[in-house]
Amino acid sequence: MIIERTDGLFVGHRNGETLRIEAWGADALRVRTTRYAQFGDEDWALALSPDVTEATVERVEAPCVGEDHTAWRITNGRVACEVNVSGVLSFFRDGKLILREHFRSYDGTISRESHCMRMEGRTYKAHVGGDWRIVQRFEANDGEKLFGMGQYQQPQTNLKGCVLDLEQRNSQVSVPFCVSSLGYGFLWNNPAVGRVTFGENLTEWIAECSKGLDYWLCVGDEPRDLLRTYTAVTGRAPEFPADRMGLWQCKLRYRTQEEVLTVARECRRRNVPIDVIVIDFFHWPRQGDWCFDRTYWPDPKAMCDELHQMGVKVCVSVWPSVDKKSTHFKEMFERGLLIRTERGANQTYDYQGDCLEIDCTNPEARAYLWDILRANYADFGIDMFWLDNAEPDFAMYDFDNYRYWQGPALACSNIYPQWYSRAVYDAQVAEGWEKPVNLLRSAWAGSQRFGNVVWSGDVPGTFEALRDQLQCGINMGLAGIPWWCTDVGGFMADDWRNPDFVELLIRWFQFGTFTSVLRLHGNRGPYDIEPLDDREFGGGYLFTGQPTELWQYGEEAERIMRAYLSLREELRPYIASLYEQASADGSPLLRALFYEFAGDDRAWETYDEFMFGSRYLVAPVLELGARERTVYLPAGTWRDLRDGSVLEGPAEFVAAAPLDAIPVYERM
Repeated sequence: MIIERTDGLFVGHRNGETLRIEAWGADALRVRTTRYAQFGDEDWALALSPDVTEATVERVEAPCVGEDHTAWRITNGRVACEVNVSGVLSFFRDGKLILREHFRSYDGTISRESHCMRMEGRTYKAHVGGDWRIVQRFEANDGEKLFGMGQYQQPQTNLKGCVLDLEQRNSQVSVPFCVSSLGYGFLWNNPAVGRVTFGENLTEWIAECSKGLDYWLCVGDEPRDLLRTYTAVTGRAPEFPADRMGLWQCKLRYRTQEEVLTVARECRRRNVPIDVIVIDFFHWPRQGDWCFDRTYWPDPKAMCDELHQMGVKVCVSVWPSVDKKSTHFKEMFERGLLIRTERGANQTYDYQGDCLEIDCTNPEARAYLWDILRANYADFGIDMFWLDNAEPDFAMYDFDNYRYWQGPALACSNIYPQWYSRAVYDAQVAEGWEKPVNLLRSAWAGSQRFGNVVWSGDVPGTFEALRDQLQCGINMGLAGIPWWCTDVGGFMADDWRNPDFVELLIRWFQFGTFTSVLRLHGNRGPYDIEPLDDREFGGGYLFTGQPTELWQYGEEAERIMRAYLSLREELRPYIASLYEQASADGSPLLRALFYEFAGDDRAWETYDEFMFGSRYLVAPVLELGARERTVYLPAGTWRDLRDGSVLEGPAEFVAAAPLDAIPVYERM
């Protein structure tokens, strides 16, 4: 290892690789490597200027297989990294080893196994024409628990032992920041498609196409400390408007202006308070027209005016897909504003059309999109945008076949949803919109600072999916995304009147009451509603799901959901305080139990409960027919929200869970 600089940062060279380690925020280090002549200028998720910190670099003695025991140590507050003569990195928290590169070779240092394996911690495999497939390996830590990483539809909350694809898909959200039970947070600061394996014997990160490694590590006493440090350098959620903290009414799909107004009027007549009503897909003539089909939406401004008089905000769906027969396709294609294919058909999306998708990594494309959205929606009074299919949703997830303005999809595809949201949010801020908020189906590291309410995508309406959503909410929060929600009832359901589905809907509504946004939505079957017309690719012929309004499911279901909606309304001041905290320190609204009780070992292993902020412990019912469930209460005094009884923790007990009330406990 040849050392180039040591004045507050470490730069070294070995075997054609340049290694750079520097302080980046409090108790945090950024590590970059490359085999190019110099580093690129992208900071990716680390877009905010870090707090000024004074790192120290010094020579130290370190265990070594060969004769040279020299190593270099860079220290920033409580975190330190040692680099030995072979370039092997070891990270320490308050002097205790927490993470070390996996290295098995003759000139290695810390080898418990054969030196003959010739396996290094960082490997590069060249792509023809430039860039590399890069693999970063670390030793696994026995007994470690890992959380965060975004949203993966699986039952495992603790990610130790899991293999996660680093790629965006419908209902899968890759946000590559993880929190360790050993007191460190790790950001894979690379938007490349790849994979991470949190194995029992090895941790392995892979970037399929990249110019170099880039990751960031911080240390702290508790997960809240790690989130505070992480969001200080990647950004925090902005202010959330108070008039959008209640019920969002939505379905697949309100087909006409009159249907939207009829539902809103009926909500008002029935005294069902709604904050937002959502206009879903194919209100447009063709994908990429980004406008109302005036056959069914003759006067959007009058519609918005009436809804605003009711105190209801209006949200409209926008897709990134552009049909080749749409109004804007030819110009966008000629100007290079669309995602390109490398081979085969010139198509990226095929649902109800032959489409390419807008390339939102291109600043010119983002400006082009906003100009249309302003003229065709915002000028009529539309308050919010539902940025659907934000991954983007490809017909085939063949990432090696797509190319963006920013580079090959393999190298940058994961950041697309962030740029897609910024096409709208940045413009709204620039034009003086007050507290802009938009609904988004995907995200990446740092997306939290762009006013995104992320929801969990098109998940099935089953109790298994409901259980997975609790895990998704916990891990999205620990990945730095505080505004997260689901489709209440799940997106897909075959029979809306099936008693089992109605029970699921009730249980999901009870769970959703304690998430950042309560949104009724779904694609409810059976599909026996007559189409409006039979126009080819017209807005009217497409199917519409069965009703989602809470009074549609029978008196008992309506009574229960109304009670929880009333509770949501009562909690508005408290919910507002949680949004304020998210903006202040990055804390999510839906929190893992150990977020509030980091010193409780049992809390680190309890994943079927969660904290809604610091005050309420919520134990959702996640099984069909269940009328009781086991509850664990950490230390403290707790009040049962249902009957006012007081309990002392730590305690485990079986709590009653009748259909009309899940166990919720207020921390006294």
